[in-house]
Amino acid sequence: MDIVRFYLYVALLSSSVISLDCVGQNSSELFIKNNEYNFSDSLLPYVKFKDNVQIFTHGKIIDGSGKSILEDQTLIIENGLIKEFGSSNDIKLLDLSADEAGGVEVVNLRGKTIIPGIIGMHNHLHIPQFPNLGEVAAKLYLASGVTTIQTCGATDSDAELLLSEQIKSGQKLGPEIIPSAPFITGEGGNPNMIIPKDEQHLRDTMLYWIDRGIKWFKVYRNINPKDLKTVIDLAHDHGGKVRGHMCSLTFEQASNLGIDGIEHGLNSASDFRTDKDYGICNGGREYMDELVINSSEVVNLQKTMIKNHVFLTSTLAIFESSIPNRSYANKESLISMSPYLKSQYEARRNDFNDEIKDSTRNQRFKRIMEFEYQFFKMGGLLCSGVDAGRHILPGFGDQRNFILHRETGFTTEEAIQIMTANGAKALGRTDIGSIQIGKRADFIILDGDLQDNPNVINKVETVFKNGIGYDPKKILNSIKGGFGRE
Repeated sequence: MDIVRFYLYVALLSSSVISLDCVGQNSSELFIKNNEYNFSDSLLPYVKFKDNVQIFTHGKIIDGSGKSILEDQTLIIENGLIKEFGSSNDIKLLDLSADEAGGVEVVNLRGKTIIPGIIGMHNHLHIPQFPNLGEVAAKLYLASGVTTIQTCGATDSDAELLLSEQIKSGQKLGPEIIPSAPFITGEGGNPNMIIPKDEQHLRDTMLYWIDRGIKWFKVYRNINPKDLKTVIDLAHDHGGKVRGHMCSLTFEQASNLGIDGIEHGLNSASDFRTDKDYGICNGGREYMDELVINSSEVVNLQKTMIKNHVFLTSTLAIFESSIPNRSYANKESLISMSPYLKSQYEARRNDFNDEIKDSTRNQRFKRIMEFEYQFFKMGGLLCSGVDAGRHILPGFGDQRNFILHRETGFTTEEAIQIMTANGAKALGRTDIGSIQIGKRADFIILDGDLQDNPNVINKVETVFKNGIGYDPKKILNSIKGGFGRE
């Protein structure tokens, strides 16, 4: 047995890829039988890694479980799945070239960090004024390390369904898209959303989208209690889930009715509004400046949510974008924005310069963070999403959320768990969300030590989805100035 085949054998024996009897055969036949890709030719230039077996050594792994960071790890991918990972001292591999290793490329990731692919749980394919930015948004998500999104309400469900299928079949580039039905609201709500005329209209509308394959429904601020109950019951009867941006109903009321998820945290909680009427989106918001987060009324509300298995989705980046002394676009976002969006940002930035000393929204932001931190520490399922808008772009806003989760007080491991494994749990998925043997090879290689420097989240070197490694720089270069074109 030559030295090359021996080390490949040591590395892969536990995964049952080969047996002792066949080690002497041609190793390229054993290990490098390429997958049959169905990608269109237009996608291939963005691919960095596509072999059946891929081996990465000496990387730091944050596995998404919330447990301690794993140092000096070797990760082995086979047929789009995580086949093995563990200490590089236990999985002994030589630093070999692809030619020396019979075609298997062994990539040294010393000084780099591997995290699971981000699962965006409030990740629209639209922004205000632009009802369908699907293809460009999808590229931004993937290039930023977001490998799965739940769109949390659609302005164009037909387009979402189509793009989801096109990405799945390899015709388009992007994350796995779990699409939504159109937003459902109530009287006085946004006229571009579904406003049920009666219960039959609501049921017929939902059944239409259920028949189209959609399982996720988003209710909006003016939903009335009776309609919310209908939405929840009908969705659950068909294996679907319901999320809400609440106002007319409190978090407590929605939780007791059986809603699955609630968006935006404290900022959309009407439980503490003054002079609020049941089932109507009204009342004063003084609570945002006065509420004590560890008070019994807040703790009891969060206990109710947890008891009813309601997940909470954090959208810190979009709220931060409204705070004058924090509302700054990063360089990558400015490069990707259309001239129109860039001019909007510059005008807004000039206005904010006159309000730079305003501390009110900073204090509210702190309370929003405290609410989310307490919910998580009490055992609540906290997820994360970008809710793109203003200068917060798809993907880049997800990365910003990580830095804001760290600012909230979460450890690096907890912040990654919120953005990955927790999203998978809310989606009811066991095949994604963490670095674990047998799961789908959705992960990100970051150029640097994320534990030492939170800004490394922006240094995405390679994004893997289904075991295929994509080059984020090439993806971003293809959409310069393309997000939000008029």
